[in-house]
Amino acid sequence: MDRIDSLKAFVAVVSEGSFARAAERLDLSPQLVSKYVSQLEAHLNTRLLNRTTRQVSITEAGSACFQRAQQILADMDDLENQLGELQNTARGVLRISAPVSFAISHLAKPLTEFQAQWPDVRIDLQLNDRKVDIIEEGFDIALRIGRLQSSSLIARRIAPIRLVTCASPEYLKQYGTPQSRAELKDHRYLHYSYATEDTILVPGAGLSGQLNSAFQANNGNVLTQAAINGAGIVVQPTFIAGPAIREGKLQVILQGSEPEPIGLYAVYAHRQLLSGKVRSFLDFISDYYGDTPYWDNFS
Repeated sequence: MDRIDSLKAFVAVVSEGSFARAAERLDLSPQLVSKYVSQLEAHLNTRLLNRTTRQVSITEAGSACFQRAQQILADMDDLENQLGELQNTARGVLRISAPVSFAISHLAKPLTEFQAQWPDVRIDLQLNDRKVDIIEEGFDIALRIGRLQSSSLIARRIAPIRLVTCASPEYLKQYGTPQSRAELKDHRYLHYSYATEDTILVPGAGLSGQLNSAFQANNGNVLTQAAINGAGIVVQPTFIAGPAIREGKLQVILQGSEPEPIGLYAVYAHRQLLSGKVRSFLDFISDYYGDTPYWDNFS
């Protein structure tokens, strides 16, 4: 039994005073309206209406049911309107998980511009370089950098991420500039903890295991600063290392064998029935950085 349809039929009969007028109001047949009311009475195990061939009257139980049924249907209408607004317009709290270094340098401005366009959306941004469980932890969207593995989640590519190998001019002057990736094993290597050989580290089978990981950290900014200070050679995305390269504090090496680019992705749980806030943010951020992001401009 559809309880909502049964309540609608019952309320319409009471309001209109007859099954025929209720059927006309609901655009149903009188027989179906009568069936709905009978099903509701059977479900509640009580008579709600007294019926004769000439009139319909409400019982004491029916009167109590009528008041509650009106409120239930009004609440349902309010709920449908509220959910419809959330579905069709951008509003509410948008919870986003994003990598620390990227968010600090490159996310505040687009988020500010997005909110200027959609002022009814409140941003809850959580920075974390670990792979969050967006469903378990209640995120609408997770921004992730790397090569995504297959999963049940949906991913939209936002921007390419270029990777460069670099070191300070002072380090290269003291220890020499490697001419091939194989020579990296003879240098001090600054290792990003979350990276693996098949994502953003050094291409070449087995080479990463031979590297002298003199310095390891789970934050790219720290590693980049260590490289500026002459601690060793680092592989970092240009959105982190770019400013130091432009200022001459770091020098790009091995440009002929640059690691394969990776990507910035927006990951979310469902493709269908996206809320307005999620759909609007995805549309906004997808075109924001472009195919050649501004951080790749070293000149």
